[in-house]
Amino acid sequence: MTAHRNLGFVAAAATLLAAAPLSAIFERWTWLIQAAIVVAVVAGAAALSRLARAPLWGQVLAMLAGLTLALTWVFPGGTEFFAFVPTPATFAHFADLLNASLPDMRSYGVQVPDVDSLLFLAVLGIGAVAIVVDVLSVGLRRPALAGLPMLAIYSVPVAVYVDSVPATPFVVGACGYLWLLVTDNVDRVRRFGRRFTGEGRDVDVWEASPLAAAGRRLAVVGVALAVALPLVVPGMTGGLMSAVGNGTGTGNGRPGQGGSPGRIDLFAALSGQLNQTEVTELVKVSTNEPAPFYLRFGVADELRPDGFRVRVPTGRPANRNLPDPAERGGRGVEQKRYRASVEVSKNLNMPLLPVYAEPVKTDDLGGNWLYDTNLQIVFSNRENSRGKRYSFDYVRSTFSPAALRAAPSLRADDPVLRQQTVTPAVRAVDRLVDQLVKGRTNDYDKVRAIYDYFSVENGFTYSLSTRGGTSGDDITDFLATKVGFCQQYAAAMAWLVRSAGIPARVAFGFSNGSNSGGGAYVLTNRNLHAWTEVYFGGIGWVPFDATPAASVVGSVRSAWAPDTDAPEEVTPLPGSTAAPGGADPSAGAEDPDRLDKDADQGLAVGDNGPTRQNPVWPWWLAGALALLALLAVPALRRSALRRRRRARAAVPAATTLAAVPGQRGEAREIVVGVDADRARADAHAAWDELIDTLVDFHVRVDGTETPRTTAERLAREALVEDAGAVTGVRLLGRAEERARYARDPLTGEDLHPALRSVRGALAARADRRTRLLAALLPPSVLLRWRTALTDRSTRLVTTTGQVRLRLLRWNPRRLLAGRPAR
Repeated sequence: MTAHRNLGFVAAAATLLAAAPLSAIFERWTWLIQAAIVVAVVAGAAALSRLARAPLWGQVLAMLAGLTLALTWVFPGGTEFFAFVPTPATFAHFADLLNASLPDMRSYGVQVPDVDSLLFLAVLGIGAVAIVVDVLSVGLRRPALAGLPMLAIYSVPVAVYVDSVPATPFVVGACGYLWLLVTDNVDRVRRFGRRFTGEGRDVDVWEASPLAAAGRRLAVVGVALAVALPLVVPGMTGGLMSAVGNGTGTGNGRPGQGGSPGRIDLFAALSGQLNQTEVTELVKVSTNEPAPFYLRFGVADELRPDGFRVRVPTGRPANRNLPDPAERGGRGVEQKRYRASVEVSKNLNMPLLPVYAEPVKTDDLGGNWLYDTNLQIVFSNRENSRGKRYSFDYVRSTFSPAALRAAPSLRADDPVLRQQTVTPAVRAVDRLVDQLVKGRTNDYDKVRAIYDYFSVENGFTYSLSTRGGTSGDDITDFLATKVGFCQQYAAAMAWLVRSAGIPARVAFGFSNGSNSGGGAYVLTNRNLHAWTEVYFGGIGWVPFDATPAASVVGSVRSAWAPDTDAPEEVTPLPGSTAAPGGADPSAGAEDPDRLDKDADQGLAVGDNGPTRQNPVWPWWLAGALALLALLAVPALRRSALRRRRRARAAVPAATTLAAVPGQRGEAREIVVGVDADRARADAHAAWDELIDTLVDFHVRVDGTETPRTTAERLAREALVEDAGAVTGVRLLGRAEERARYARDPLTGEDLHPALRSVRGALAARADRRTRLLAALLPPSVLLRWRTALTDRSTRLVTTTGQVRLRLLRWNPRRLLAGRPAR
């Protein structure tokens, strides 16, 4: 029974480890403490029931009772006996928590705070899984099946998490599952008896069998591959949005780099989309507003040294009553209500929906879409925007400079002021802000001084190619070079406004696209844009677009944030129209007045990456050359080996010293010596070349035959139609035979012509595929490499086994097990 109890507690611990992925959903670790209490009570109830030798159904009832008592103690309803004995009112309290969990799941986005209903649902699920795992592992002795309920826990964060679940919780859960399997294996061995090796040696119970050790190694390799393979294989992008998640909380404004789990790098996504050469239709919007402002979908309000980042939103269902901004109206603030319909194309795939600012009512949206009243965005943790069609009512607010100038400054303890004015310490920015706001007494004048600073008159220019700096700070480099696009302008202005002590953030959306008539606009990736929003006391968030208006297709300017680069206003002639700032908002990039300027094609401060796209063909060419070089390695190796052997076989081993006159006056050569060792080496080299040639042309090679037998077989089977090749192979066989067995090797024979004739005859009888493979991928070289790899692997395995055996001799458990009992 002790073994069963140990296995039961291991099953409980494995269940807790399998619940590790839930850490990606909750903000705090309250769920883990409560789950540990519940699982511990369930495991204790199971152990007590098995100690009383209860049947399986009795064990299940005991665990259910333990689960009920633990839940009653952790989630009390106030009517329990002795704080843990449930009453009928307790179960009614549990039912209320379950009923409240469904709307709470729709209302909260990851990461979730400590909400009682969601905590109860998570702990109840973990406790139920603990019961199932215990029944499968201990009661039915099928621990492998326990992986299914464990996997059910892991599927929860995978289903609700916006981005991919981090790999660490998956590894922790997998380790718990492997621990359960190993414990069951050890328990089975203990119940069966002791193990012995083939030599009769007694094997300690802690010493793993070869099969079990191989299984554990395969399991570890499988877990490692499951985690590492998705990181190596390139994945598919998510459309406009690119999920960022390395756990550091930082980023550099490029897709897939930096950021934190669950956050969206809007800067990187916009830069990548806007830098594309092709124009892609993303949104169609119709509104009854005569001159609408920008269509909006995202906000970045968390400032880091490298730029603004997006926080995880939270909110209420968007299909319910939304807050009415009328309460912020006042003198100098005009508010009008309009209606808009949006059709999102299949090219826009993100967990956000484009809406005009301050929506008050939505239609055709389900409960999975939520509205964050602070960020003023519509988002979802379960759906995406691709192909969505919906309508909404919204309020358009316009402000007079006088009303903004009269807005009171926020108090020091205001939460918006404390959260939205946090800035990294950059001395150059602080000095610049002090100069700009010097003498300004209200927030609007300070914001206007900063807004007016981003003008052509102060040296700022719009360009898709940013310039790198030397300061080490992106914001300092941009303010020094004064060259960038809407991404840099929006983030830089928000940073400077925050340094002045005024809340500011960066908004993302679409500028006005081409007007097809009747208030219908078509928005493409070229209309993606970023601007700054500033918070004024008693009014709320007010937009400011510091990017040069002439460089933004569909730019909109206002009375409180005019175009600082526009020429002096000219009274329009009768019948003509003039947009604010002197620019026609419907003018496109083909307008003659805009031919010398770049269209807005990019959004973080100092981002030098996505402004210029390098040609791709050099990389394809380099990859093709690298592939050809890799494929040519076997052929080059075979050619080098053949040349080395040819150099040996071409020189006879007998050497002539001189030609001297004989007794009758005729000249004769005198051989002064023969190098027997060289003659044997030459014969061996020629024979090795013959064997490799046979392998290349798929001719059978029998290592048990003598050289003469091999030569006669080749002459009889493979070379029967070529007399020169027959003579050559017999010469090679005789030379190798003499080199192996005779005292004096064969000398004075040129073996290279014999090799050449044999190779030519074999090539003539082979088909085209065999000849091609023999030239490009010689089988003899590949066989030699495989043999060498096998030999090294065998030596490594042998060495590892010897080391492991030596370590086992000094294993403390073996030493303790071998000590005699006192």
